[in-house]
Amino acid sequence: MRISQARVRNYRSVLDSNDFALERDKTILVGINESGKTALLKAIQTVNPPDDTGQLDFLADYPRAHLNDIQTGKAKVEDIKVAEVTFALDESDRAALPGSLAVQKDASLTWHRYLDNVRRYTLTGIADAPTMKELRQDLVRLKAHLEKQEAETAIITAFENLLTNSDSAEITETLATSLAGLVQQATPIVDEEDDKETARLSRLHAATEYGADLKKAVGILNARTPLLVYYSTYFTVRPRIDLESLAARQARDDIDDEYDFGNLCLLKFLGFTAQELSELGAGAPVKPPQYEQNEAVREAHDQAVQEHQRKLDARQYRLNAAGVQLTRDLRRVWGDEQLTLRLIADGQYLKVMVVDDLGVEVELDQRSEGFRWLVSFFVVFRAQATDDLKNAVLLLDEPGLSLHALKQQEFRKTISLLGEDNQIIYSTHSPFMVGSDELDLVRIVEMPSREEGTKVHTRVQVDDPRSIFPLQAALGYELAQTLFAQKKNLVCEGVTDMFYLNAVNSAADAENGPTLKGTPAVIPAGTASKVAYFCTIYAGQSLDVAALLDSDNAGDQAATQDALTALLPKKAILRVADFLVTPYRGAEIEDLFRSTLAERAKDLGWDSIATIAAQPTRPIMEILAAEHGTKSVSKWKLSKSFMNWLGQNGYTALTDDERAAWEKLATAVNKAL
Repeated sequence: MRISQARVRNYRSVLDSNDFALERDKTILVGINESGKTALLKAIQTVNPPDDTGQLDFLADYPRAHLNDIQTGKAKVEDIKVAEVTFALDESDRAALPGSLAVQKDASLTWHRYLDNVRRYTLTGIADAPTMKELRQDLVRLKAHLEKQEAETAIITAFENLLTNSDSAEITETLATSLAGLVQQATPIVDEEDDKETARLSRLHAATEYGADLKKAVGILNARTPLLVYYSTYFTVRPRIDLESLAARQARDDIDDEYDFGNLCLLKFLGFTAQELSELGAGAPVKPPQYEQNEAVREAHDQAVQEHQRKLDARQYRLNAAGVQLTRDLRRVWGDEQLTLRLIADGQYLKVMVVDDLGVEVELDQRSEGFRWLVSFFVVFRAQATDDLKNAVLLLDEPGLSLHALKQQEFRKTISLLGEDNQIIYSTHSPFMVGSDELDLVRIVEMPSREEGTKVHTRVQVDDPRSIFPLQAALGYELAQTLFAQKKNLVCEGVTDMFYLNAVNSAADAENGPTLKGTPAVIPAGTASKVAYFCTIYAGQSLDVAALLDSDNAGDQAATQDALTALLPKKAILRVADFLVTPYRGAEIEDLFRSTLAERAKDLGWDSIATIAAQPTRPIMEILAAEHGTKSVSKWKLSKSFMNWLGQNGYTALTDDERAAWEKLATAVNKAL
């Protein structure tokens, strides 16, 4: 049985969330701060919370702006629904129900929690119990028949009382019991040869049986309804647990739920109580004075020592097994196969130690907060998964916030694994807790206004664009990862540089001209100053990378950056001017195809052919901007015109100098990569 749909109303910031579907294994609630994600999870939990969960309190939980309605009597707590959670029945649930019930495959059970803490239910896909309206005619005629048979006055009166119930009253619980008793009393009075009346008795008996079975079915489904467990903060496991102190606090019922919960979960996971470990830490039994003289005392002491040693062995084995299990969990998410977690009993202390790849043991609190959080999460989950949390629905509020982005990605996989046995609903702000393949699992939570309250959407189109930022960031990250798909990479300054390089390379390849070998990815950095950062990222991914910079001032500054010169060999820092037949200062990539671009510029209405020919060592873009204005001349339009022309005319249509410049550039790039 798992949740298929939910709706929250009249709870804190939620006036009416609307119905929203939940996935069978995992659902992700995404929204900005103060949108109401926590309120949704807490309200859903009220449907079937753990025993130690607090009750609903209208003063704290009813929307504060409407509280006066309750205080003045306009609204009654017993009429106010807080949460409706629908559970879809699976095959095992349906099989557990009485065979007399016609249970459809899409049958479901909806629990309704009211503000007065009363819980009611609705069954769907199972025929309702008969009502008084359906049975009234049979009851009236049976009563008349009994009167003719001169039945006792008490029976007749009981029938009359039953008939006073409204037509809508269902034959369940009290009514079913009353009717069953009357049918039993009427049976001996009805002549067995009277087919009409015996058939009437059979119909009434079947109605009472169905009502009783329906009541039994609700009891069965109630017992099978999963526990809803909410985690807002994952209780921390302490690196050093004082067993004697913890045992004493337990004995006097003075446990701090927030401070001690993680430690108690660890002990539960180990299968010990604090008192048991504390007694073991006190040492072996002391040899009594009569040990040598009294054989019975000696045998009892030896037996106690032997038993103590056995308990020590059991403690060691359990600590070791627990350490192995937690280590396996941590390695899967943390990505460090050398990492080992050890649980060590040292006198009155239970210590949680971490062994690094050097073999150094350190206490848990000396590791990062994210690592400590992960250890605590697995301890708490492992301790309760086989007991309280078995088949439970886990409501996780902002899990993994202290984990690094890449660790969050791995932890997301762990949540999916947990979802195989436990349905999970979790809220998050982090794009790394939402996979690009999980967008169908996302529900957007937003608060358009305080007057409307929190709303839940299954569609991505929402009123507040900030609500879907984690989804946009997740998609952006996945898109960015495609930039690292190629082994060889050439980083250039701008997008138009990429256009020129890819277009000429494709044209040359089509005509067996000189090309960039290995099909390197051409990556535009945006500006010359960012080239070094891009090269650093690519080199950090163990990819081959080279940089192509213009020969202007910005290119000079970028080429001499320490970050770039220390990262790349000299041959991998390429300058445009080095590939011209006649190098000159300020040359940009457009100058490699100077003559052809002069013609393309003329086609665009920027005729500077004479000037370009008269000033062969002046950059072409500088000439065009000076003669036609920087606002009119567009590098983008010029590059698109060049690509269209090259596609129609081919590589050989370039001038000899342009082909020579390209060949030199292609040779240098191939050598650098």
